[in-house]
Amino acid sequence: MRFDIMTLFDREVSDFLHTSILGRAIKNGIFEVHCHNIRDYTEDKQKRVDDAPYGGGMGMVMQAAPIRNCFDHVCGELGDKKPHVIYMTPKGKRFTQSRAKKLLKHENIVILCGHYEGVDQRILDSIVDEELTVGDYVLTGGELPAMIVVDAVARMIEGVLSDPVCYKDESIYSGLLEHPHYSRPEVFEGVRVPEILLSGHHAKIEAWRKEQSLQITKERRPDLYRAYLKKEARRAEKERLEKLRKKKERRAQRNAIKNS
Repeated sequence: MRFDIMTLFDREVSDFLHTSILGRAIKNGIFEVHCHNIRDYTEDKQKRVDDAPYGGGMGMVMQAAPIRNCFDHVCGELGDKKPHVIYMTPKGKRFTQSRAKKLLKHENIVILCGHYEGVDQRILDSIVDEELTVGDYVLTGGELPAMIVVDAVARMIEGVLSDPVCYKDESIYSGLLEHPHYSRPEVFEGVRVPEILLSGHHAKIEAWRKEQSLQITKERRPDLYRAYLKKEARRAEKERLEKLRKKKERRAQRNAIKNS
């Protein structure tokens, strides 16, 4: 999988994404990240990438031409592989774990980071497939949101983490918020680790963790809690119908044998 990020701050974005777990995965060739400075593709001698907005107003608008040139360069590197293009903007759809999982199906993702007052709408209409936001707030640019998207998606790529359990048991992914964690020492500032975690009884520990996750989710994210209950109800009903179907099949087989 390959990510290409079109930005005015390519070094800063690249430095962050090439550190820690993601950095090791990139070094090992598990996925790729390429950051492109839009300013390098301007046709202006002063390397300008913005201009005043038509119709007046505060701030400046990123021009279409440098972005188009940068995008064409990226597509040239990809050959005949069409990328999925994302624009990070407060106007976009909310980025969630579910959307992160859907992005895994794309082999090549290009992320455009806006700046100033925004980006010329004509280039957005021309190249962008999807607009995303990481929250209901405004940032000075799309770089932080772009890094969030790459981090959230890349960590689910096979081989980035040591085991899928590392992310499947985490908050949100499982549908619930995560249970509390404890480490050494056993007693810290007079507070002991819950006895169940010291018992060595794995089934009871898992049951305790599930109970904690349910309680925390119910208290802090009732929306997630309700969605989880509905999902579990659908799963239980599906299992009930499957058992009923198999029971009917066995009964039909016995009747067929009896009547033969």
